[in-house]
Amino acid sequence: MPGVRFAEFNNIDSLAEQMDEHVCAVIVEPVQGEGGIHPASNEFMVALRELSQKHNALLILDEVQCGVGRTGTFWAHEQYGILPDILCAAKPLANGLPIGAVLVTERVAEVIQPGDHGTTFAGGPFVTAVANVVVRRISDPDFLAHVRETGAYFKERLEEINSPHIQEVRGRGLMLGVQLDIEALPIIRKGYEHGILLLNAGPNVLRLIPPLIISRAEVDLAVERIAAILSEMD
Repeated sequence: MPGVRFAEFNNIDSLAEQMDEHVCAVIVEPVQGEGGIHPASNEFMVALRELSQKHNALLILDEVQCGVGRTGTFWAHEQYGILPDILCAAKPLANGLPIGAVLVTERVAEVIQPGDHGTTFAGGPFVTAVANVVVRRISDPDFLAHVRETGAYFKERLEEINSPHIQEVRGRGLMLGVQLDIEALPIIRKGYEHGILLLNAGPNVLRLIPPLIISRAEVDLAVERIAAILSEMD
């Protein structure tokens, strides 16, 4: 794509090589979703903020998938102690109803004029009323604590599965990825037979993004069924 540069995720040296006075903005997911459920390191995100400020470039965070409580804080970037200039949110903000939102700092807002930015799914009174309820519910400290605690438990249980096909379990909160040494698609298909819906994030990663209200008993059931599926792949 003309005018676009790519740096290696979680590689500060690669990022620094791409940054100069010609860079307008940097866009990144704090936890890569489609890219395989890869959380950014603390060092990378801090360097990203510092380098973007040094070169007067905007930092744009895509939190469409990892935001709104998914990682155990309302926004994923809170865990890194940084603030973006622009933040993109959507799907979970209205609990699945069509919505899109762009949050900006005052510095950015000052240069946006009426007509500069528009969106199909922003501002509808019904959906924004739903979003208000979602924000109130998910921003509750007890709710977010549940996400963190249940996510940690889910990760521990997945790591206990005795399967040679599991290479790594990674993620934050209830946004988890299981790196496999085989393709994920046959496992997803087997999931239908075992009564569990699974997703992939790339060819060899199982993506687990359950409802944020999932219980430990439901986690145990999910792990039991995933383990059974993997045993059939031997």
